[in-house]
Amino acid sequence: MSGVVAAGHELTARAAEIILREGGNAFDAALGALAAACVVEPVLASLGGGAFLLAQPADGSARVYDCFVQTPIRRRAVSETDFRPIIADFGSAEQEFHVGNGSIATPGVVRGLFAVHRDLGRMPLPELMQPALQYAAEGVIVNNFQAYIFSIISAIYTTSSSAMAIYGKSGRLPREGDTLRQPELADTLETLAIEGERLFYQGEIARAIVTDQQSGGHLGATDLSCYPVEVRRPLELTDYRQAGITTNPPPASGGLLIAFGLRLLESYAGACPAFGSKGHLQRLIRVFELTEEARLQIQARLPEQDGQGLLHSGLVAEYRDRIAGQPPARRGTTHISVMDGEGNVAALSTSNGEGSGYMVPGTGVMLNNMLGEADLNTGGFHQWAENTRMTSMMAPSIIRFPDGRLATLGSGGSNRIRTAMLQVIFNLLDFGMGVDEAVNAPRIHLEQGVLSIEGGFDTRVIEALSDSCRQQDVWDSINLFFGGVHTVLNDGDRFYGAGDPRRGGVCRIVGQ
Repeated sequence: MSGVVAAGHELTARAAEIILREGGNAFDAALGALAAACVVEPVLASLGGGAFLLAQPADGSARVYDCFVQTPIRRRAVSETDFRPIIADFGSAEQEFHVGNGSIATPGVVRGLFAVHRDLGRMPLPELMQPALQYAAEGVIVNNFQAYIFSIISAIYTTSSSAMAIYGKSGRLPREGDTLRQPELADTLETLAIEGERLFYQGEIARAIVTDQQSGGHLGATDLSCYPVEVRRPLELTDYRQAGITTNPPPASGGLLIAFGLRLLESYAGACPAFGSKGHLQRLIRVFELTEEARLQIQARLPEQDGQGLLHSGLVAEYRDRIAGQPPARRGTTHISVMDGEGNVAALSTSNGEGSGYMVPGTGVMLNNMLGEADLNTGGFHQWAENTRMTSMMAPSIIRFPDGRLATLGSGGSNRIRTAMLQVIFNLLDFGMGVDEAVNAPRIHLEQGVLSIEGGFDTRVIEALSDSCRQQDVWDSINLFFGGVHTVLNDGDRFYGAGDPRRGGVCRIVGQ
């Protein structure tokens, strides 16, 4: 089958390409690519994490499969919890994260994979797993980007003997050019494909997790066996620049914040000043500033009001009028965008946090550390509501252009997801850029009064922005800090795509 995929690794994209060539649809390809990402992007993707899939079947309505992590049913006393800080080294900066058994939320990736396959898949699951199985069993060459990611969070892996047994057999974490073999993960993928999700949520793997969670964790057997995949109606923004945008709805907050930012952008009269001009960047800065300010108001109202209600409430008008007159976190996230020749569209974002440091014995699977993520626990650690779907900035999205073109995109990057995706959407719809240009164009990010500016803008313009934001962090070049917006597009005749180079992105077009 013809199609296109953009993803964060050559072999992740290759897995989707193989499945499309063998007759699978976009959803088959996305699931096969997800399994592959868990092997070749191990810090960013894991069977022990959470995910969202925005699915647009050619013959049906769009839906979101919410298989993100869930808080445990019972919260253990803090004094009984294995919850400890580690320092991640980003070279120019350091950041504290929290890991251990007490940082683990109920994972949803495996159950989500099976739910999507039952509803939308065409090929047998063992065939979808085959590329990932091969990568895990035979080994993959670690590329520069993956080696860099390992180096950042080395404190998590080097302090975990079970993680080092897989990723540090030579006494150190993988470097560029090393071969990484994961035979236990290969066995897990093969067994899951045959025995089904019960293995992970009620069977041998579940029992291993529950046993080890007795040492400072919160998860019990019921957390796993009763974990639900939620199928949600997407959030729809139907009239931005005469285009329609479909994105991730609440309780996730990323899609709503992107839509909110677009509503503010469209309140500006007239065409946007030239890309990279002072006027263009000032417009983005003001929208980012107000969206960040509105974020806490929006998140506080999510439980009582859906996203559509908030977009049509007085909250938007309040911030529009002002135009007229949480801490940064570099969480491990990756994204996969797929379209096929039948008109099916899949946008899948997944995250394992940084990983908890805990490997499920004999499986090659590291569980997430979402309960230890500051940006997901804005009320403070150990304060989370029990048995509740956690929020996320992940925002897999679809754009319907006025001329009939269709694009899908998503990004990693935690709090930068909303600003990275908004800028790519802005580039596509307001500046009329092609996919490559829209994704590769330099970006900015504003948070807590700090304006981060990616390399590529005119230095004179940057200097002129001091009156808009006095505290600036200017980067020499493109960087993973500014997200990784893997994007594909179909104009009715041809496929196009761009894997974001900031996060090792790759695009593959099939059958054209």
